[in-house]
Amino acid sequence: MNAPQRSTSQDWPDIPYTEWEATTTTLQLWMQIIGKIRLVQTPWTNHSWHAPLYLSTRGLTTSPIPHGGRLFELIFDFIDHQLVIQTSLGEKRQVALEPRSVADFYRAVMAELHALGLDVAIRTTPCEIVDPIPFERDTLHHHYDADAACRFWRALLQADRVFKEFRSRFLGKCSPVHFFWGSFDLAVTRFSGQLAPVHPGGIPNLPDWVTREAYSHQVISAGFWPGGGGAQAASFYSYAYPTPPGFSESAITPAEASWTATLGEFLLPYEAVRAAPSPDEVLLSFLQSTYEAAAQGLNWDRDQLQRQPISAWRDGNGSRC
Repeated sequence: MNAPQRSTSQDWPDIPYTEWEATTTTLQLWMQIIGKIRLVQTPWTNHSWHAPLYLSTRGLTTSPIPHGGRLFELIFDFIDHQLVIQTSLGEKRQVALEPRSVADFYRAVMAELHALGLDVAIRTTPCEIVDPIPFERDTLHHHYDADAACRFWRALLQADRVFKEFRSRFLGKCSPVHFFWGSFDLAVTRFSGQLAPVHPGGIPNLPDWVTREAYSHQVISAGFWPGGGGAQAASFYSYAYPTPPGFSESAITPAEASWTATLGEFLLPYEAVRAAPSPDEVLLSFLQSTYEAAAQGLNWDRDQLQRQPISAWRDGNGSRC
């Protein structure tokens, strides 16, 4: 096996948050509709791992969802700009991704599912959003910049690829690399197996029991989001729950990374990664250094939880796989 190839700056697209903020808001609400469909149709998995979306070669997908004896999948295709609905019987429907209100998108999706005999009922109040408007009544959010959405997906592809390399270094319990539609971020989370203090909850329009189950055990989590909230630019983040003593004072690389007290986590601007000669190395440095600082502060048994990368496997004759 050859060592994995690294990306260049040209592989990481420009995604200035202020230029597509309205599209981000609309797209997050559209994704919540699709995510909630997966949520209600899929058996509950620890830490809500049954709910997120996953990167694909065309966009973001739910992966197969059960509906009786059939399975169906919902795919945000950011190349042709369609929401694709396809079933295990070969059926296929599409809903255009274009400037349209959340209410219109919701009605169109539910109509196509009904036409396929895939009726699904969801709670229509958005999660993790202050002052939410139920999907069926939301005519306020209707923006869709196709080019910006495509560039965001391509940035997610790069982040997903590097996160998976980082994930491979861990032997303990670790989440998949997945996209949470509630908080609108790509994330990967490591666990030590040790119980954590009860989480205070308080996330808007998210039941506290969901948050407490998600943080039932100590975690060190890293991720990426396009901006908003406490970060008005695309950023990578890293945090631990509980926050270990002195974590905010840790020496983190690269130099562009900084502690954000209002969020309780380290942030690394996406632009610092994108502009680097080797974006992969810069991002991996951030992920590794924040993990090491948090794991040391929480007294994780790192010898038992992590491993060195395996560069190649050999069979009994010594030849490469």
